[in-house]
Amino acid sequence: MSRISRFTQRVVTLAKNAVGGRSESAAPTGGGGFADYAVVSLHCLRVYLGESYRTALDWLSEMPRILAEIGLEPDELPHHSTLVRAFDRLTMSVWRVLLRLSAQEHSTSGDAAIDSTYFDRENASKHYCRRTDYRVQTLKTTALVDTSSQAVLDVHCTTEKRHDTQIGWQVALRNAGDLHSLAADKGYDWQKLREKLRQEGVRPLIKHREFRPVDYAHNARIDEDDYGQRALSETVFSSIKRTLGHSVRARAWYREFREIVLMCSVYNIKRSLTHQN
Repeated sequence: MSRISRFTQRVVTLAKNAVGGRSESAAPTGGGGFADYAVVSLHCLRVYLGESYRTALDWLSEMPRILAEIGLEPDELPHHSTLVRAFDRLTMSVWRVLLRLSAQEHSTSGDAAIDSTYFDRENASKHYCRRTDYRVQTLKTTALVDTSSQAVLDVHCTTEKRHDTQIGWQVALRNAGDLHSLAADKGYDWQKLREKLRQEGVRPLIKHREFRPVDYAHNARIDEDDYGQRALSETVFSSIKRTLGHSVRARAWYREFREIVLMCSVYNIKRSLTHQN
């Protein structure tokens, strides 16, 4: 079985679990629309192929076996504008559920690392930028990564200037019940963050900026091997950008946020299938 076929099988199963409608027909029937799980699966394949809406649908029209996994025939593929509208209709909660389910495909350890990177926003025309006040050219993305499986557990996106410590606490709080430790670089050096993590039963592996002797003493108590695991978040970002792209195609910020979560879900699924071989 080909890689894309195995990927599609897994995506369809996770998409059905994320949105429900297990017995629903993928193609429109009786004047209805495409099933949500079919739309989610097509978006995952679009990201997997690394192509635009139009090009991805053109490629899929020549892949009847892949479409059959979703429950579609080549002549039943939606117009690219239908997929775009579906991306607007399906809320962020759907994509977050898909991300969580994709992370559960891995055996996680409870030891996590957090870091941030920037994804480029696709270049737009000057007229579009003036009309929509489209000034920020990068998207700050913070990911929580399991250090054992290198699966993305959670992700945060913003176009605003927010300090790493504030974002770090927001992401950690959502996942505190599943974490034993959290490693991060000195950009997350904030004593209140450490205290909040300890209150949630999470061991902070965050080194202090060294201004005083006590800072050196605190850092000396952190195991270097455990602290070194923080670099795995950078490894994950590198893999995502190398295989799925370093920019988002959407124009509106909320679509861009969903696209980043979708990319992380596709990364998780691809990685889980690779490790099953």
